[in-house]
Amino acid sequence: MKRQPPTSRLPQIGETVFTRMSALAGEAGAINLSQGFPDFDGPDLLFQRLAAHVAEGRNQYAPMPGLLTLRQAIAVQVARHHGRHVDPDHEVTVTSGATEALYAAIAAMVGPGDEAVVLDPAYDAYVPAILLNGARARRVPLEAPEFQVDWGRVSDAVTPKTRLVVINTPHNPTGRVLGADDLTQLAELVRDRPIWVLSDEVYEHIQFGPVLSSVHRHPELRARSLVVSSFGKSLHITGWKLGYCVAPAELTRELRKVHQYLTFSSFTPAQWALADLFAAQPDVMDGLADFYRAKRDLFAEALAGSGFDLLPCQGTYFQVASYARLSGLADTEFAEQLIQKAGVAAIPVSVFYEAPQECAPLVRFCFAKSDTTLLEAARRLSALR
Repeated sequence: MKRQPPTSRLPQIGETVFTRMSALAGEAGAINLSQGFPDFDGPDLLFQRLAAHVAEGRNQYAPMPGLLTLRQAIAVQVARHHGRHVDPDHEVTVTSGATEALYAAIAAMVGPGDEAVVLDPAYDAYVPAILLNGARARRVPLEAPEFQVDWGRVSDAVTPKTRLVVINTPHNPTGRVLGADDLTQLAELVRDRPIWVLSDEVYEHIQFGPVLSSVHRHPELRARSLVVSSFGKSLHITGWKLGYCVAPAELTRELRKVHQYLTFSSFTPAQWALADLFAAQPDVMDGLADFYRAKRDLFAEALAGSGFDLLPCQGTYFQVASYARLSGLADTEFAEQLIQKAGVAAIPVSVFYEAPQECAPLVRFCFAKSDTTLLEAARRLSALR
């Protein structure tokens, strides 16, 4: 008897658009502004210390929650940037990338019959994790071009089954940063309800406003939130897959129960290297916003007159652009044609929505690239017109 394949637990999900667009870009020799990774490296000291720790034999399992010296460094950074004092023993967990932290947080907070509220457009890791844990995602769309949160609609999506609200600030793909009023309304929404908050803040140090916005800075919210951060995004080392989660002790306990059976512990010599970096250069992330602001502005200026209309970018290293004046194609088809006709890869924004028809004609470009790459990409895109 022929064996039947197992029943898929995610039948509606296939290869991600990020993988597909990067593959198409590679086949066509296109400039890849689709997937969110830099084409430059992080601090030299980090690589020197990694090699040293490998050579010194620090190649076995790290403690399950992460090296204490790194967790202590994280606590110092959270206090330095956000004024929040956290306990490295009971409130900080090092994970194998932010994606693992997101999954562990979701698995710890929701189960069969529960619901989680997600804001569309949404990073693609949230909903599969919710579904795999037997819960339901209730998605609330944000509307272009402002992508502001309609907290009335969010409130309407909350039911007695809601256990989690997922937010992302600065927001991928739109670049929007939640302001103080947004966080106040979120706090009012979950107050006196058995609802937790998962705040994806992997771009926390890439904000272009005068004041950093973070759940870390809101005392009421941080008491019921899991905040996820990424060394990969902040230090240009996405391939190292190291992130961390800061949460109150009672939430951290539940997160670690999941984490210990996902990866148990994360890349040991890299943890030592990161701890060394922060000890030697505690201000290493201070100039990150200025660094990326310059790249955002360079790319925007180079695209002036191209026919693309750039939407406001308050944070992240992504620029969303409307192509309505250039084409009437759906965004996925337009993105595919960009690769073939312009030699530039982008991400169609509709893939971040539950209902793609709600999306305007938008694509997302990654500007975490060298100035030379950005200028050449802008030249090619401008030639379309």
